[in-house]
Amino acid sequence: MQAVYESTVFVYGVILLIIYALLAIMSFVAIKIYRRRSSLASYENMLGSPLTPGISVIAPAYNEGLSIIQNVRSLLTLNYPKFEVVLVNDGSTDNSLLQLIEAFEMEKVDYAYSIKIRCQKIKGVYKSRNSAYSRLIVIDKVNGKSKADASNAGINVASYDYFVCTDVDCILSKDTLLKLIKPVTEEPSKRVIAAGATLRIANSCDIEEGVILRMRPPRKLLPRFQEMEYIRAFVLGKMGWSLINCVPNVSGGLGLFDKEVAIKAGGYDAQSFGEDMELMVRMSRYAYDNQIDYAIRYIPETLCWTEAPNTVKIFMRQRTRWARGLAQLMYAHKGMLFNPRYGKAGWVLMPYNFFFELLAPLVELTGIVYYIVQLCRGEINPEYAILLLVFVYMYSIMITTIAILWDQLAFRHYKSFREVLLLCTTPFLEFLLYHPMIVLFSIRGYYYFLTGKKHSWGNMQRQGFGNTTVQRKVAVQQ
Repeated sequence: MQAVYESTVFVYGVILLIIYALLAIMSFVAIKIYRRRSSLASYENMLGSPLTPGISVIAPAYNEGLSIIQNVRSLLTLNYPKFEVVLVNDGSTDNSLLQLIEAFEMEKVDYAYSIKIRCQKIKGVYKSRNSAYSRLIVIDKVNGKSKADASNAGINVASYDYFVCTDVDCILSKDTLLKLIKPVTEEPSKRVIAAGATLRIANSCDIEEGVILRMRPPRKLLPRFQEMEYIRAFVLGKMGWSLINCVPNVSGGLGLFDKEVAIKAGGYDAQSFGEDMELMVRMSRYAYDNQIDYAIRYIPETLCWTEAPNTVKIFMRQRTRWARGLAQLMYAHKGMLFNPRYGKAGWVLMPYNFFFELLAPLVELTGIVYYIVQLCRGEINPEYAILLLVFVYMYSIMITTIAILWDQLAFRHYKSFREVLLLCTTPFLEFLLYHPMIVLFSIRGYYYFLTGKKHSWGNMQRQGFGNTTVQRKVAVQQ
């Protein structure tokens, strides 16, 4: 039995290392292809073309009064010819709605829409009396206790064929919509049902009036760990999967979706704690069931900045929710696993999510316990064990460093060598400080899933970016 366990864990680890190596190679190819196409792209033609698709930007908000006005103003200045901003006030208990009404001269109107996806009751729709804010629509609704329910309300009211879902506290690049819609208009044969882009941490960046003036790696260690993780996950992971059309999910912080497919797939699951990944799997499943030759694309450019948890308590809350959402997803869509009907989603995407995302924390935890027990019993060769540990440690550092350097070489987000070096030293501490927290909080999420313990998305106690000229702000907890 002992030999079987050790062999299984060894094979598991080897396969995971191979997957990361393949993702690194595929992401390198995907980024080169993207950069070549971008050099030939003409966004000016899209700005002036009547054929450019309209986009509804949906931004759920719950108790965001601290920064909601500045963030909405930022969304309204996006560089795109045909778009609207649908702000969903999800039953806020602060003065968010009152601020919006006063700042944008809003009034309640009779607005035609149809409920195609179930959501909590919409109490009113507001439009501005000032034509300067004609793109803005504010929905006031009963609190649905989830971002998913608020997003569904926004989809019901949205006018255009594509929608971008973001968080109201996020900062978007001015050209976000132009770059997200580009894969849709360029795809020759497949229907692009979703597109995403790299998210980064806004902590410690220089920000003025909702615009990133200078990117900096977070000064605090916990947000800096997350910056490192985001670069690895987006630039290496999702770009690698995008090359073979196997993107596991489009982030809830920023994603463009085909509204028709999203609605027919049932919209966001209001009961899910991982609504972004669940929607992507649901849309993929619908596409396979209805013989739609679809694609999900990712962009390596950073188009969205979000504030990250800078306390362990809020970070634990976030990662517990994500892990619980993954467990919900795998249980709800277990019928897709190794099902030939669902092509790559059934044979690549779902198995990867199950074996190397869902099971990974359990394998690691049991492996650590097994290692300690065997060490106490004197049944482990110390030299071999240390050699193996050093190899895994250095391999993880290498993969993360490659992702950071590729991102910097391709886009040069950081202006000084010192900033790049600071970020490159962070992976050396990940194995000891950051990764153990991820494992423990994931196990906590699985426990909540199995026991049905109540755990809402709730208030992440955001601090806001502030309104003063060029300042470095502490993170919002997401």
